[in-house]
Amino acid sequence: MTDSPQAAQVSAFAKTCFLRACALDVAVRKPGNVSAAWPGHGMAAAQFLASAQAAVEPLFVPGERVGPRIERAMAATWAAAGCNTNLGILLLCAPIAAAIELPGALQGAARLRAAVQATLSGLDLDDTRHAYRAIAFANPAGLGRAQAEDVNDEPHLPLRAAMALAAPRDSIARQYANGFDDVFDVASPLERLGFSLIDFDPDAPVDHAIAASVQQLFLRFLSRWPDSHIVRKHGRDVAHTVMSAAQAWQGHLRPEADPAFAAWDEALKAQSINPGTSADLSVAALLLAGLLGRSGQMWHGK
Repeated sequence: MTDSPQAAQVSAFAKTCFLRACALDVAVRKPGNVSAAWPGHGMAAAQFLASAQAAVEPLFVPGERVGPRIERAMAATWAAAGCNTNLGILLLCAPIAAAIELPGALQGAARLRAAVQATLSGLDLDDTRHAYRAIAFANPAGLGRAQAEDVNDEPHLPLRAAMALAAPRDSIARQYANGFDDVFDVASPLERLGFSLIDFDPDAPVDHAIAASVQQLFLRFLSRWPDSHIVRKHGRDVAHTVMSAAQAWQGHLRPEADPAFAAWDEALKAQSINPGTSADLSVAALLLAGLLGRSGQMWHGK
């Protein structure tokens, strides 16, 4: 598929979806995360947008394996932003970027799930080497050392198997183990509603309904399990407290209209608490919803 005119169109469409998913992620207030009007953790939204622009080409190189996509996109990100803004996003989106090149991958959610599964099953030891170098280079906060398959050591397992070892403690690694089931499941309500990233204008104010959809997406991830990034930096008790707070906000039609939502955001940032893993998962879910939603119907015959 990588040499056909349609492949070029799909690639361009997917890159646009990725860039707009990243833009939408920082356009909307998500408690504890950096956003356009509410910076935090010594970072600003402009760094995340620059990171997405830098990463998009290496992430979507036609025919490339997953590991090199991750490592080269991480290097490009660091050159553009000077810090780790998107390691989790790259780890999640690289398998999706590779999967959409498989025949029929965008012919509905079931076909894309199967393509992601096939991509994950085909990961090898060299993919692990590339991914480990990217992770070690980014050096995410609280990474620490693992008893087996530490990213600073020479790997011995294919990337999916290595990620499976980390799955009990890391929600991004769990996606490699379970075939991205969590991301597909959370993205599915948006996809069924015909969500479109192509219709989202990153230069215009975000529609209230879209903002609420993104916030609910984020809250679904944050309320399902303790955020991995918070656990690494602050421990499980703090992560459970944030998870419980997120559960209380689920179901609010417009949480940003409530001053308490802004107060929660400010309180988390004041304590350097960043639900970064939940934000990374949200970007991946937005990408999937955009690929499969109304703007992607041209690729699956609807």
